Amino acid sequence: MDEPSSLLATLGGWPGARALRDSWVAYLFVNAAHLLGIALLLGSILVLDARLLGCLRAVPLAMLGPLNARVAAAGATLAILTGLWLFTVRPAEYAANPAFQIKLVLIVAALANVALQHANPAYRHAIGGGRISAGVRISAAASGFLWLATLIAGRWIGFA
Repeated sequence: MDEPSSLLATLGGWPGARALRDSWVAYLFVNAAHLLGIALLLGSILVLDARLLGCLRAVPLAMLGPLNARVAAAGATLAILTGLWLFTVRPAEYAANPAFQIKLVLIVAALANVALQHANPAYRHAIGGGRISAGVRISAAASGFLWLATLIAGRWIGFA
């Protein structure tokens, strides 16, 4: 058995994976937690991105920015942890699924964009209520696009 297949078999044999395969109730709750994480992530990050792009001007960025960034981080953490757990139910099938592969690339790109945003002093200044530069607007547009594309790729997994 080659290394990737061995790793996938090990993941599939993990007690957490067996628990989800053996109990529809456990699977239901982990899947619901995954959807909650996605909702928290997208609900908060899309509002923040829209505000950075010039929409929702009535809401001060100094109030909206820090809160939404924290909620998005919590949602991303929940979605990633539960997504990894759900992956272990059928790891070989998911790993071979082109929609899943695209979703992973999109998640990596979205997280790289987040890292670039938070390393950028202009972004930190903007979400604190400061001036919104063109670069911040571009990264907000990329964020919205990447997270929505990730959502679409995730839904596509069941059809690929």
